[in-house]
Amino acid sequence: MNQFLSTVPFDLYELALFHLVVKHRSFTKAAEVAGLTQSAITRQMQGVETSLGIQLLQRTTRNVQATPAGEYLYHEAARLLGDVEHSLNHLAQEFASKRKEIRVAVSRSIGLAYLPGFFHANLRDFPEVGCRVNCLSGAEILTALEANEQDIGVLCPPSRFPKTLRVTHRFEDTFTMITSSSFEAQISPLSTSNARTAWLLKQNWLMMDENSQTGRQIHTWMRRQNLNVEPVMKLDNFDLIINLVSLGMGVGLVPVRALAPYNQKQKLLRIPFPARFTRNLVVAIRKHRKIPVHLEQFIANILF
Repeated sequence: MNQFLSTVPFDLYELALFHLVVKHRSFTKAAEVAGLTQSAITRQMQGVETSLGIQLLQRTTRNVQATPAGEYLYHEAARLLGDVEHSLNHLAQEFASKRKEIRVAVSRSIGLAYLPGFFHANLRDFPEVGCRVNCLSGAEILTALEANEQDIGVLCPPSRFPKTLRVTHRFEDTFTMITSSSFEAQISPLSTSNARTAWLLKQNWLMMDENSQTGRQIHTWMRRQNLNVEPVMKLDNFDLIINLVSLGMGVGLVPVRALAPYNQKQKLLRIPFPARFTRNLVVAIRKHRKIPVHLEQFIANILF
């Protein structure tokens, strides 16, 4: 151990500075966040590279790029720094009377109707435990969970799920096509699925962005149904799609459950379609040797 300490190329502080530089791709921005001068943080990074004997960063006139070695260290740094922060928070919560808090990341494709099931029982039974909620993309949630920056994630999972995470809940989410009730006179005479498909192909579609996991699944499913449409609007939020559809902006494919909070249902019309799109939603956490009691209680109270 003494030999290791005498030869270690950097400490946690320098590792955190390196993480900031790669995250922001800028010495200037990293220096602002850290409260240092640009020259000071540049010297720190040069010292780390010299000690390692490995180039971690490539400097250009516009930004800073990580080398392959730098990318590896960046991802390892995120995990290590997250572990340290998690340990310090746990120490403060258990032994220094700091209020217990659960960090929950919710995918942007999760509608408002789902949230009471995640939080209501825990807020009722354990009001002393706080929640910090962030709305992120599915990919960002997975990265944050692996880095121990979030405790729980709610998302539509990718086909390849990280081995460092585990699923606590699964839920099948059924979708329906909707439009404004002002189109009822056009839809009612469409007695066959072919006629309905032909009508749908002529409409303005409001759809989830294909960059999201749910968006990719929806676009693939629609192509299989011969609904090859180019959306007039791409969004990352089903509540926004529902509101815009109710205003007569076009047609959308949304979760049935997401319609629950909207008391002006007379403005929305479900469009019958022979096939149903469904997605899987999961609640995921990082694999731990031991989960804190307040996190176990939160997980047990989720109604999903």
